[in-house]
Amino acid sequence: MYKIYINGTPLYLVSSEEVKSFGASSEKKLVLRHAGKKKFLVNIVHQLESSDRFDSIVVFDTDLDRIWSDFQKIYEPISAAGGAVFNPEGKVLLIHRRGSWDLPKGKMDPGETPEQTAVREVQEETGLNNITLGPHLLDTWHTYEHKGKRVLKTTHWYKMQTTDHQLVPQAEEDIEQAVWDDLDAFLAAPKEVYGNILDVLKKAQTAS
Repeated sequence: MYKIYINGTPLYLVSSEEVKSFGASSEKKLVLRHAGKKKFLVNIVHQLESSDRFDSIVVFDTDLDRIWSDFQKIYEPISAAGGAVFNPEGKVLLIHRRGSWDLPKGKMDPGETPEQTAVREVQEETGLNNITLGPHLLDTWHTYEHKGKRVLKTTHWYKMQTTDHQLVPQAEEDIEQAVWDDLDAFLAAPKEVYGNILDVLKKAQTAS
């Protein structure tokens, strides 16, 4: 299963078995079989880019790899990595930029592994030095437009630990605040936060 955020709304690409857990179409949820043509997916993408009519759209097929391959052809790919960082007291690091709570992340440089990028970006965006890389949590996908092109950004997320406490937000990356917060309390009453960041935080909450 692939969950891609388009204009803040999740598009699920799933197999014929996985679609059973989503139920039938409703007023706010659309469940469709892949028509087998790129134009079909382009029309769905356009629907999500131009409207918030649906809370989610689900596209399924017996061949999940085919849907994913067809979907990727619509976009210019970009890879990134980031981390959910915890201090010795068990609090999670959150940053605030451009009106939303976020996690440190950034694009992969040529020759870097996702793990290397994740650690580097956390260090650069928060001022932390002592980072212990933990398990891979999940990958997230979201889309945006850049210079007239549709971009699909894949972000590889890792759980991390640090013994540092002092945070120095990277102002040149529009980071206004960097804080330690209680994860359970944040998830119980989340503030302005992107859906893919919530997915990462929920995964980090249960990951060992």
